[in-house]
Amino acid sequence: MSTAHPASRPSAPSLAGAAAPSAAPGAAPSSSPSAPDSAVRPRLGYGTNGLTDLRLDDALGLLADLGYDGVGLTLDHMHLDPLAPDLAARTARVARRLGELGLGVTVETGARYVLDPRRKHGPSLLDPDPEDRAARVRLLLRAVRIASDLGAHAVHCFSGTLPAGTPPDEAWKRLTSSLDPVLEAAEAARVPLAVEPEPGHLLATLDDFHHLRGLLGGPPPAVLGLTLDIGHCQCLEPLPPADCLRAAAPWVHHVQIEDMRRGVHEHLPFGDGEIDFPPVLATLAELTAAGYPGLTVVELPRHSHAGPELARTSLSFLRPEAPTC
Repeated sequence: MSTAHPASRPSAPSLAGAAAPSAAPGAAPSSSPSAPDSAVRPRLGYGTNGLTDLRLDDALGLLADLGYDGVGLTLDHMHLDPLAPDLAARTARVARRLGELGLGVTVETGARYVLDPRRKHGPSLLDPDPEDRAARVRLLLRAVRIASDLGAHAVHCFSGTLPAGTPPDEAWKRLTSSLDPVLEAAEAARVPLAVEPEPGHLLATLDDFHHLRGLLGGPPPAVLGLTLDIGHCQCLEPLPPADCLRAAAPWVHHVQIEDMRRGVHEHLPFGDGEIDFPPVLATLAELTAAGYPGLTVVELPRHSHAGPELARTSLSFLRPEAPTC
């Protein structure tokens, strides 16, 4: 993509000029964050990749009953399989269910084996084989259509890991050429693409995201934005997570949240890591007050065995004033 796109919807809010909260990357976690003003509190969701032992209808009902505002819906074989027959009809049923429950949604595409039962997250947008890359592109195009039909805030994706023997410059070329048709579809559908910097991937940091934007000719935030994972900021970024969020605010379309330790990419329940959450939630409240319409989704994909209980305790941690069920 060599030319910039015209904006097709309002840009993400900016927090430029506001005083940045500070927290040392290795600061000890607070036992529980102080509650932001309820009028501007972050809209909280929970990821279905942490509820894979539940049927999707049951997972959505659980989250609504607990008091969540929405859901991060990972397209996978157990939850709105994007490759199974009758996708349009199944998507329409999920849309009705979300509407009945009053849940917002962001569509996520991080299912481990949805395309290849033998390769985690394979094939990717970086694979040497053009046909393999095309399979991932087709999945993302399908995700854009699903997101449009669901009224989702954004479609999440990531770059994939650098294939062995592939020079980084070649990998960036593959990524940009693969994303071209996806961005065109996202712009036409008025559903922004939200790329996630992922530890261990080609696009791993906020600087990498801005490198991608430059290679693509600077698409506006309304077309290409960020999924910002608070734990990944703790893991990799030089700035504390709250400062990362402030710096990324103009491009943020989706936020994921969990606890994490510096230098260790392991998604942890709240209180088990090192993140200082009060500044993070205060900044999320600022972002919400500035017009951010998206969700902040709890991301615990390796804890499905305890999903219902962790959904309850996570909400209690992030929103202490909420009643418990």
